[in-house]
Amino acid sequence: MDSEGSRIQDDPDIKVMMAGSTLRKVKSRSWKKQRHFRLLEDGLTIWYKSRWAGRGHSTFSITEVEAVREGHQSEVLLSIAEEYPADLCFTFVFHGRQGNLDLVADSAEEARAWIQGVRKLIHKAETMDEKERLDQWVWDWFLKADKNKDGKMDFKEVRKLLKMMNVDMNEDHALHLFTMADKSESGSLEIEQFVLFYKMLTQRDEVWKVFQDYSGDGEKLMLEELENFLRLEQQEGELSSQHAQELIDRYEPSESAKKQGAMSFDGFQMYLCSQEGSIFKPELRVLHQDMSQPLSHYFISSSHNTYLMEDQLRGQSSLEAYIQALKRGCRCVEVDCWDGSDGEPIVYHGHTLTSKILFRDVVSTLKEYAFKVSDFPVILSLENHCGVEQQTVMAQHLSQILGDTLLTSLLDGQEPEQLPSPQELKGKILLKAKKISGPEGNMDGTLTDEVSDDEEMANSDAETLSTEDPPAGSVNHNAKKSKSKLSRELSNLVVYCKSVHFHGFEDSRLHAKCYEMSSFSESKAKKLAKDAGTDFVQHNSRQLSRIYPSGLRTDSSNYNPQDMWNVGCQIVALNFQKAGLEMDLNDGLFRQNGCCGFVLKPDFMRDANTQFSPEKPEERQGHKPLRLSIQVISGQQLPKVNQKEGSIVDPLVRVEIYGVPQDQAKEETSHINNNGFNPVWNETLNFVIHTPELALVRFEVEDYDKASRNDFIGQFTLPFTCIQPGYRHINLLSKDGTAIPPSSLFANISITELT
Repeated sequence: MDSEGSRIQDDPDIKVMMAGSTLRKVKSRSWKKQRHFRLLEDGLTIWYKSRWAGRGHSTFSITEVEAVREGHQSEVLLSIAEEYPADLCFTFVFHGRQGNLDLVADSAEEARAWIQGVRKLIHKAETMDEKERLDQWVWDWFLKADKNKDGKMDFKEVRKLLKMMNVDMNEDHALHLFTMADKSESGSLEIEQFVLFYKMLTQRDEVWKVFQDYSGDGEKLMLEELENFLRLEQQEGELSSQHAQELIDRYEPSESAKKQGAMSFDGFQMYLCSQEGSIFKPELRVLHQDMSQPLSHYFISSSHNTYLMEDQLRGQSSLEAYIQALKRGCRCVEVDCWDGSDGEPIVYHGHTLTSKILFRDVVSTLKEYAFKVSDFPVILSLENHCGVEQQTVMAQHLSQILGDTLLTSLLDGQEPEQLPSPQELKGKILLKAKKISGPEGNMDGTLTDEVSDDEEMANSDAETLSTEDPPAGSVNHNAKKSKSKLSRELSNLVVYCKSVHFHGFEDSRLHAKCYEMSSFSESKAKKLAKDAGTDFVQHNSRQLSRIYPSGLRTDSSNYNPQDMWNVGCQIVALNFQKAGLEMDLNDGLFRQNGCCGFVLKPDFMRDANTQFSPEKPEERQGHKPLRLSIQVISGQQLPKVNQKEGSIVDPLVRVEIYGVPQDQAKEETSHINNNGFNPVWNETLNFVIHTPELALVRFEVEDYDKASRNDFIGQFTLPFTCIQPGYRHINLLSKDGTAIPPSSLFANISITELT
């Protein structure tokens, strides 16, 4: 740790950061305040405070920063571009949903030092291996607890630290470990001795037991013993022998054990805590699916009202919201366009107090960020409330800003029998909107279908908030709407995603073209799924369907997307800005296949003549239910829920299955009192899964509270088909979906055929 640390400390940029700088923190055109920023000695924490505030200060860790943008690359810095030149400005972008930090330096040199310095530190943090990461974590705790900053820690400081770390340990045991680590008998621990103390504290008895079961001499696993473990426990079959050697080469820290072709307990524990020991099959995390099938054969990660950062009534509209959604792998974004006062179309949630942004800025943002995390196409879902003139302005912006990136003609000039594939559409943006019917349409450009999208309209959907006129004359009100002009220029840009009104499954089976698609409110889709599941599955094998949240969800809450995926709906639009169960499921489904935003549907949902119904999964050909058995063994270093001094969690684990109705289930362990550090449950939860191809498994850890609702501690969600059986770690994520190392669960998972 130290040699690495000392090298980076010598870097000139890091020296500037450690010496500290006064930077302007900017929140808006009128809010710009000077703050003193510096990098702390751990080389990982950035500390800042205002010059006036007495003792108050803030800190954040380099591991929370995703990227540094240079110059005027945020809405806030763009708004003050005249005042401060680009070479003084930079933005810290954080993981998850945390807002940006916009800063202005006094000199270009100082700005450069912070931009390059933070980038170097991010790179260093990302390239650390498991051991360095753990050492760094221990070092952070040491610095936090060494209150008087003398580089040593006495027993009183250690006791405080244990509370901070969520450990409730009896005093005698803690003192015993402290005395063993205090080799110099000085009554305090220096960093090296503290690392030893921490190692004794985190000795994993439950992993030691597994190791002992397979080790002949109790000291190491010989190659053959490790092979047995991989074959019998990890269910790796004939791959076991080759894999055993690879694991020793990769994870064994001791050279002498390596020479004997053996694995020590340290190596074994490192393997179990690595990606390969995780619950998610590593080979399914990367892009591995066939991407050459029609678009309608994939689930597509999709966002609703993408421009909103918060709620649907007063929230801020922001370009950052598009960047964040695209960063999460979203491949279908939505734009609500209205006539602007100066001839420039604006984007906001109509008839509400949400702030407004320019349509052309949204298109520029899309151009820059659409393909940063995935090469596969992005669908721009247009909610068009503009008059013809500004629709034409929109068409000009789309063509000029996106250029070749915008798909404006059929791939092979032929009317298609089926939609093109994600592979064929790589790097393209597709416009989804209304199109003037027929090759010529009505010459005056009038469209006699109901043009204002099914979306957010006060039509027959009783659930939708009437944001339009009062429904007094609702019949005429709809008739009035139905004559609406479309701009020929905008209409011409719609190729494979033509919005049409849904007239029933029979009608679409007989007359619909593959490039026609309909939008359904969540309640309409749910009703269709229940009443005509098989028809919906067949329909979705040929055409795209988009589902959107009820207009009543003004708080940006979400519906359960699983009900829609069960019938093969591809574009299940969620409020990406709202963390919670529904976004956990979305993140879980799209965590596979390289997080590219497209997941191939199971084969029984891609066949136009399929008889599959989510309501009757047992009638499907080749139906083989599976038994999933999860022995929840232990938890590691769970985060504190309540930051109050002395409060410690009482954790329990709940496993939830989401899938076809018959598979929906929840089971939980009992809770463990006062131990968030290394709770041990050793309880087994059993499930039967009828349609494994559609099931998602969610692990949630909660802090038990008998008086009120349990508090959320962490979760991890993944597709059932991506589970690796055997002894596995499950790395927990925060409410926001970001990693919270080193918090994890340890479980033994078995999947067998139901006999």
